[in-house]
Amino acid sequence: MANSREADALAADASTNYIREKFGIDDAIASSVLDAALSCGGDYAELFFEHKEAGSIVFEQQAVKNATRSLSQGMGVRVLSGEAVGYAYSEDLDLAALRKAAETAAKIAARDEKTPPIDVVHYETPQYYSPEGSTVDIPAQDKVDLMVRADRAARAYDPSIARADINIVDELKHIAIYTSDGRMASDVQPLVRFNVSCLSERDGSRQTARWGGGGRMGMAYFEGSSPEALAEEAARQAVLLQSSVEAPAGTFPVVLGNGDSGILLHEAIGHGLEADFNRKKTSNYSGRIGELVASELCTVVDDGTIDESRGSINVDDEGNMPRKNVVIENGILQGYLQDRISAGAFGTQPTGNGRRQSFKHYPMPRMTNTYMLGGTSDPEDIIKSVSKGIYCVAFSGGQVNISNGDFVFSVTEGYLIEDGKITAPMRNVNLIGNGPDVLTKVTAVGHDFKLSDGRWTCGKDGQSVPVGVGIPTTLVSAMTVGGTNIG
Repeated sequence: MANSREADALAADASTNYIREKFGIDDAIASSVLDAALSCGGDYAELFFEHKEAGSIVFEQQAVKNATRSLSQGMGVRVLSGEAVGYAYSEDLDLAALRKAAETAAKIAARDEKTPPIDVVHYETPQYYSPEGSTVDIPAQDKVDLMVRADRAARAYDPSIARADINIVDELKHIAIYTSDGRMASDVQPLVRFNVSCLSERDGSRQTARWGGGGRMGMAYFEGSSPEALAEEAARQAVLLQSSVEAPAGTFPVVLGNGDSGILLHEAIGHGLEADFNRKKTSNYSGRIGELVASELCTVVDDGTIDESRGSINVDDEGNMPRKNVVIENGILQGYLQDRISAGAFGTQPTGNGRRQSFKHYPMPRMTNTYMLGGTSDPEDIIKSVSKGIYCVAFSGGQVNISNGDFVFSVTEGYLIEDGKITAPMRNVNLIGNGPDVLTKVTAVGHDFKLSDGRWTCGKDGQSVPVGVGIPTTLVSAMTVGGTNIG
C-alpha cells in the first residue's frame, strides 16, 4: 500500500507542477476561485482551464496558399444551482479576473444557501494517446514536404487530375478541470488532420472528391497512412465519378460499406442517444430504456478509450474518465450518453461524455467514437443477397432532425448492385430515411468491422468537437434513395 500511496503522491505532484507551469494556477488559487463561484449559493461549480496551440497550412495549385498559427488561453466557470446554470469565462488568468468571472457565473445561478468547496484530490488520468507525438512544433517545411508528396501522387494517379488542394490542421490542447466536489484532473491532447481534394477534368466533365485522415497522434500517423495513399484515394474517387451513372430514385435495399458509413450511424442514431435530448424528451429514444429499438443484430457502442483515435479522450471536459458505453445491445436500448446535469436528472452517473469546444463553451453530452459491433455475415454474401440495390462506401455528411431522427445523407462513393454484383459507380446519391427506423431494418451485419480514419468533426448547438465513427458492412432491407434517374 505504501508504494501505491507514493505513486499517487508523485502523480499529484506532477499534475500540480504541470498546472502551475502552464496556467500559473495552484490548488489555493483554484479553491479561491471556486469559493467565489459558490458565493451566491449553488450546488456545484467547476473551473475549466485551457491552453491551445493550433496551426493550419493550405496548399493549392502546387504552392502554399496560406499558413496560420494561433494561441488561445482562458478559463470557463460553471455554477449549478438546482436547474439553474451560470456560465462565464475569462481570457485573463489573473486571480482578480478569474474571481470576477466566477462571481458572474454565481450571480446567474444565484440562490440563498452557500455550499463550500471540498479540498481538491488530484486524479491520474489514463493515457490513450501521447502528447509527445504532437505535430504542432514540427517545422512548417516538414509539413509542406508532406503536402508536396501528396500533390505529386494525386497528379501522377491519372492524367485527368487537374488540381489537388491539400491542407494540414493540427493542435495541441492543455486542459485542467477543478470541481467543487474535490476533483482535479488534467490532460494534454494532440490532434492532426490531413485533407486532400482532387479535381478530375475530362471532356468537359469536372468531378471532385475529398479524402483524408488523422487522429490524436503526430508524424507517426503518416507512417501508417502516407500522404501518397491519402492523395491517391481522393484522386481515385474523382476519376471514378467520371464513369458514374445517375443514381436511381426509389426505395431499395442498401448495403453500407464498413468504416466511413459509420457517419450515418453517428448522425442519425447517435445524437438521439445523448442524454440532454432525452432529459428534455425531444429524442425518439426518450423513455425507452429496456425496449427493443433496433434489429437484434445491432449493438451500438460509444467508446472514448480507443488508442489514438480522433474521438478519444483521457478525461472528459467535466473531469470524468471516459468509458466504453454500450448504448444499444442486441437491439435493446441500455442507456444514454450522460454529462453531469443529465446524469443528475436520471439518477445515474456521468458516462465520460461531457464535452465542450473550448473554455468559452459550456459542456454537454457529446459522442466520442461511436460505432456498431461486427456480426457474423460474410460481406461478399451480403452483396450477393441483393438482387437490385445500392452499395455505399463514402459519405460527405448530411442533415438530421434530432427530435424524430429523419435524415438526408450525401454519398460520395456509391455503386449499383445488380443480381448480387457491384456494377456501375453512381453520382448524385442521397440517402433519405429515419435513423431509428433504419436500425430496425438491419437484416445482416458483416464480420468486417472497421473504424473510419480520423477526419470527422461533429457539430451541436454551435459547438464542434472531434469524433470517430465506425461500422461493419451492414444490410438495410429498405431505404429511400434520392437520385435523379427515375426511368
